Amino acid sequence: MKKLFALGLVVVLTMGVPMSRAAHQEQQEAAAETQVVSWDNWRAAKLKAEEHDGNGQFVEALQYYLEYIRQAEGLDRPDIVAWGKNNAAYMIIKRHKQDQTVDLAPARQMLEEGLAIGQATEDCRKALESNLAYVKMFLGSTP
Repeated sequence: MKKLFALGLVVVLTMGVPMSRAAHQEQQEAAAETQVVSWDNWRAAKLKAEEHDGNGQFVEALQYYLEYIRQAEGLDRPDIVAWGKNNAAYMIIKRHKQDQTVDLAPARQMLEEGLAIGQATEDCRKALESNLAYVKMFLGSTP
């Protein structure tokens, strides 16, 4: 969990977007709600991520996708973890499309981790590979 939280913090900081007071409060509330791993908490994180993504709030969506990943890991569902890593990375890519100074290195890391998950579905692998190809256009093919 510490690794995932640290990655989330690094991603938010590297995305260069100051969080509003409301977003910070929402993040704090979400963190308080993340104590227990459950299908209900996974679904809630998924819904909030999709809601923020739909509203163009990619930084907030990313935070919920990181919680989605944590919940899926706790539920021992590597197939869902792979999708979560893809979706979280895609939020970084969406920010990069808005602002080319956004660092894509955290997205690359998540996409490569997602591809390393043996239980990832074929559809998920295709999405991960497609997103990784975008990232490599800007970061190159070496780590």
